[in-house]
Amino acid sequence: MATDPAELTNRAEAWLAEDPDPETRDELSKLIEGADNADISAELAARFAGTLQFGTAGLRGELGAGPMRMNRSVVIRAAAGLAAYLKSKGDGAGLVVVGYDARHKSAEFARDTAAVMVGAGLRAAVLPRPLPTPVLAFAIRHLGAVAGVEVTASHNPPRDNGYKVYLGDGSQIVPPADGEIAAEIAAIASLDDVPRPESGWETLDDEVLSAYLARTDAVLTPGSPRDTQVVYTPLHGVGRETLVAAFARAGFPAPTVVAEQAEPDPDFPTVAFPNPEEPGAMDLSFATARSVGPDIIIANDPDADRCAVAVPAPGTQDGWRMLRGDEVGALLAAHLVSKQATGTFATTIVSSQLMSRIAAASSLPYEETLTGFKWLARVDGLRYAFEEALGYCVDPEGVRDKDGITAALLITELAAELKQAGRTLTDLLDDLALEFGLHATDQLSVRVEDLSLIADAMRRLREQPPTALAGLAVSSSDDLNQGTETLPPTDGLRYYLSGSPESGVEAGRVVVRPSGTEPKLKCYLEVVVPVSSARSLPEARRQADAALTAIKADLSGAAGI
Repeated sequence: MATDPAELTNRAEAWLAEDPDPETRDELSKLIEGADNADISAELAARFAGTLQFGTAGLRGELGAGPMRMNRSVVIRAAAGLAAYLKSKGDGAGLVVVGYDARHKSAEFARDTAAVMVGAGLRAAVLPRPLPTPVLAFAIRHLGAVAGVEVTASHNPPRDNGYKVYLGDGSQIVPPADGEIAAEIAAIASLDDVPRPESGWETLDDEVLSAYLARTDAVLTPGSPRDTQVVYTPLHGVGRETLVAAFARAGFPAPTVVAEQAEPDPDFPTVAFPNPEEPGAMDLSFATARSVGPDIIIANDPDADRCAVAVPAPGTQDGWRMLRGDEVGALLAAHLVSKQATGTFATTIVSSQLMSRIAAASSLPYEETLTGFKWLARVDGLRYAFEEALGYCVDPEGVRDKDGITAALLITELAAELKQAGRTLTDLLDDLALEFGLHATDQLSVRVEDLSLIADAMRRLREQPPTALAGLAVSSSDDLNQGTETLPPTDGLRYYLSGSPESGVEAGRVVVRPSGTEPKLKCYLEVVVPVSSARSLPEARRQADAALTAIKADLSGAAGI
């Protein structure tokens, strides 16, 4: 980080001289002019404290000027680094396909990426308009591309944007590719060295979208029931057109779309955070459902690679309950098992262990990976993958990434089959609890302004690890920084908890890690409570809730958060 004022100003002026965007040039000029002010100087220093790095889902950050923000200069450098990497691997004449969402600057970032690719001698094709991320992931393999880029910040706040990079197998980059691309980016001395022609790339028509939609049919069973009434929200994102078309192709009734959130809007005016998991994000969906009376509610995040599901909850304030990603993941796993699916079922180390029991009961291979679909997509023989953050891959041959459209189709088919039998998704969750034990999950998530607080919390837990949480002894622990026999190193801690007769808990697990996409410390909690009969389910849920609440309190204290 530049601490000397003159050095900082010099770096900022050098960046300004190359910046191709009038908006960020103006923004940075004002920061430089006001650098005598302590607050402005601190802001300028933060912009030049380093460079954005590839995290769990690629580059992601707040829009603005400087190397620590998302802007055209950063995108051009990232694209040039990717192009140099592809050329070093012998793919210098290949096709790079580019997709983008409806966030601020997404279309410009996509155009810059295409221009850089063409300038480097590669071919480039851009999707015809803002479309779901899974359409881009599909297009890479469909078109035989050597790489793909999706400009999106997924469910981040409106001020953010991001840059996801895929290679030719249709999955996101992992080490060592990310480090090699970063090295190529760092080797770019000046943007003046990056050719950016005004034309030469292809803008695709709707053939790719039509091919993707045709592929979505493959996730459903021919002749299965389709009578599910759905309320749907794209949360001001790009999912509506594609999901409604997929539902129509499948023969489901047209979903009732939440009117206030139907159209793409980069400001996301009706939600504080455009993430179905965040408090308040589903309020308009619940209100629409109370007037329409559907069987289920479905939400996509703004780039439609995630799928949220809500079910009726009579007697509650909203009348509806959001299912956790772990619950939807288990429901889809059980549904695929009932279809005699074969292949490996996979999830991440922070997701519920329930699927391991479902897979074992059907003698199916099972694997756990690090967080993120960039890891899940690489599992050998993959048939189905999910992670607790509402991500599901139900057609890995078509899309080797999470896909909120095909997941929505499959959960809607399951709801229709259960409805025909006079049952609900909630009933099936009860069945799974009876068969495998109640796997209850929760999360302690702390958003910070100062990233050092996250590092402090991780250090505190490493130096003084808890010996018990909620009265449950820590039976074993892993510092994931060291890696394991099956996992590469990552910044994380994992604790396994013993059960106790007093709590009713059979076992527990806690994973703590810094978020790879947001300034958050995330703690993933799970307890397993045996269930002897349907009548004991309410007491089992009470015991699980009490244990999770106590674990959160003890963990918060141990981490100093």
